[in-house]
Amino acid sequence: MAEKPQHFDPLDPAQAERRAEARRRLDEIDPAKQPGAALKDPKRKDWFEAVYALSDGDAVKVPWGNLAAHPYLLDWLARNPALNGLTALDVGCGLGDNAAALAEAGAKVTAFDFVPRAVEWAANRFRDKSIVFRAADLFAPPPEWLGAFDLVHETYTLQALPAEILPAARKALADLVKPGGRLLAIARARDEAQEIEGPPWPLARSDIEAFAENGLVLESLEDIPAGVTPSRHWRAVLRKKL
Repeated sequence: MAEKPQHFDPLDPAQAERRAEARRRLDEIDPAKQPGAALKDPKRKDWFEAVYALSDGDAVKVPWGNLAAHPYLLDWLARNPALNGLTALDVGCGLGDNAAALAEAGAKVTAFDFVPRAVEWAANRFRDKSIVFRAADLFAPPPEWLGAFDLVHETYTLQALPAEILPAARKALADLVKPGGRLLAIARARDEAQEIEGPPWPLARSDIEAFAENGLVLESLEDIPAGVTPSRHWRAVLRKKL
């Protein structure tokens, strides 16, 4: 088994090569990367399970396994410190770093992923945190989660889904937010007319604004140019109507 790093360093040649090789291997088995192939499972569950199964416990081989919270989430938390005691849900938690950042900010955190191996990995990494990790499906969440959270956070979940199920994903996210609560969404960004080949599929502004169909009001939408990350991003905050 490969030595497990404490963080992913893209400037480390050995780590960069392991990630690039894993990315090539995963692209070869990703149905969404095959030209003209129909996606029998738009949620791509088999592929996500393969990511963790093929990693051999090496986070570097997980394309999003940077072993650090997303910088745009950390920046938002620094600007919005009043999370003490609020309930927060981390969607698609992966290896758990974003959930840990929310917990460190004072929130009562539940985090989920639909790959049990990822959930187990995250729970083992953050045993010392008061985080509830669960295996669950965004499109069929536990009933007690509906309308239960002051803050729902998702980073890179929507952009991993094809356009045909984005409306259902937006509704599923909105349904988890408590009336008066907020949704924080972070994703790669694109222009409306820009042609894209995914996955991932960067979101257009209209993809964010469409949350209005599910009772969410856009409070802020930041268009963040490449710099801290290699690509342009959206950071959106939406509030659920009372």
